[in-house]
Amino acid sequence: MNRLTKVLSVTALSAVLGACATNKTLDQKIAQSQAETNKKIESVASQVEQVQQHQKDQDVQISQLSQEAKDALKRAQEAGVLAKGKVVFEQTFTEDRVKFKTDKYELDNSAKAALDEFATKVKGLNEQYFIEIQGHTDDTGSARYNDDLGQRRADAVRRYLSRQDQLPLNRMSTISYGDTLPVASNKTKAGRAQNRRVVLVVLE
Repeated sequence: MNRLTKVLSVTALSAVLGACATNKTLDQKIAQSQAETNKKIESVASQVEQVQQHQKDQDVQISQLSQEAKDALKRAQEAGVLAKGKVVFEQTFTEDRVKFKTDKYELDNSAKAALDEFATKVKGLNEQYFIEIQGHTDDTGSARYNDDLGQRRADAVRRYLSRQDQLPLNRMSTISYGDTLPVASNKTKAGRAQNRRVVLVVLE
């Protein structure tokens, strides 16, 4: 083999080896890129799973709320008054705590004491809050009469919480359900007493 042939052979071999090295480096880069892509895909999939789980948890929590709380949350969200859009707690006052005489909406001393306790609990919250006060009645009387009576009772509670406990009026709203959402049978005296109630839903 002459000198020129040897030089050409060495050059060709170097080129082949260089090409192999380049291909190997390229393969490594492709493999590395693929690995990084897979990691990103796994990360995104994990985030999606977390979001779905969070939504599922929220759905479960919402499904466990009473109808009054669900309605209050929906109304507050539609009005844009909530930052977090969740129910903190709800409290129901039946006639054993907030008593109304027949066709009356004035609060007695027992009712005032119960509302003072509620206000203290609300004031202990660190977050901004919003309260919906809901009035309910039994089915004695007409639907229109009961709607009006439920509203007057809810308004009486709001007035007291504002004047005596200094809860801001702009953080409270009232609504009457009248006799449309009973929690017990109206066929018995005990059932009617349970239906004559005020529900306070605290939201944030």
